[in-house]
Amino acid sequence: MIKIPRPIYQAMIEHAQREAPLECCGILAGKDGMVHKAFELRNEEQSTVRYSMSPKEQLKVFEEMEKESQEMVGVYHSHTHTDPYPSETDVRLAFYPEVISIIISLKEEVPVVRAFKIKEKKIFPEELEIVSNGYSKEEK
Repeated sequence: MIKIPRPIYQAMIEHAQREAPLECCGILAGKDGMVHKAFELRNEEQSTVRYSMSPKEQLKVFEEMEKESQEMVGVYHSHTHTDPYPSETDVRLAFYPEVISIIISLKEEVPVVRAFKIKEKKIFPEELEIVSNGYSKEEK
């Protein structure tokens, strides 16, 4: 399970909408499955169907997370024309099996967000909980 405060959740959706029709990507920092901060990264691919995070930007994010005693709890990206489910490319390029992958689909008028773990080329749906103030449950 991953818990995301509503303002961060909304910022992720806005990032996806702002980058459309290109896919967006980012890293979620926190602890124990609770997101404390989202980092928007540039999609190096500049593609409508795939993404690649800049290694330089990733390094900066990892350094900032270390300074703040945070860890990577998730990565996110958008699917601009398809459902919020990992593509073959997403599965093949899932480099962090211990973190949750979040996909924001812009296929419909209202964005749909889903969470998964991708381990050993297998996809496992995960629960995503939107919370207020970082603690109390608002909705699933």
